[in-house]
Amino acid sequence: MGKLLFSSPEKLLVLLRDGRKLLGTLRSFDQFANAVLEGACERVIVGDLYCDILLGLYVIRGENVVLIGELDLEKEELPSRMTWVSEAEIKRAQKAEREASELKGTMHKRMDFLDMD
Repeated sequence: MGKLLFSSPEKLLVLLRDGRKLLGTLRSFDQFANAVLEGACERVIVGDLYCDILLGLYVIRGENVVLIGELDLEKEELPSRMTWVSEAEIKRAQKAEREASELKGTMHKRMDFLDMD
């Protein structure tokens, strides 16, 4: 991993290929976008609910990175309508959202015969 040339720690948002969003302080990176985040957390958002799941020191393989962006610490990160919930609550919300999506897919498949194209 390469050494950083700037002195102030940079708070980053990293979007991964699987859709996860990680936040943390950049400690090191290299030419392949491999990165080390300190104090990392995964931000899980379901509707208007969100939760930050603490991960600690986190190493990210560059091949999984879609986007890296610096967060402006002076600005509010989330809209005011967003509500923080516990990890258990966000897991329940994720499960309900996944089940609703599966049901929608099932219903769509059942209605395919109505397609008049």
